Amino acid sequence: MNDTKEISGDILMGAKAIAEYLGITSRQLYRLVYKDVIPTFKLGGSVAARRSALNKWMDGLGK
Repeated sequence: MNDTKEISGDILMGAKAIAEYLGITSRQLYRLVYKDVIPTFKLGGSVAARRSALNKWMDGLGK
């Protein structure tokens, strides 16, 4: 199964794709997801995130 899919430009599908976008490991991503720190959602049993939501979240970290 390929877990590095990109759907409709804004959605990153799969932990590997999200982690690569953020520049972290999949393990670090799963920790952030588990602690509900990062804006993600489930799509078909896989973790997914919108690039736009991740960008807003990262912008808020600098404040």
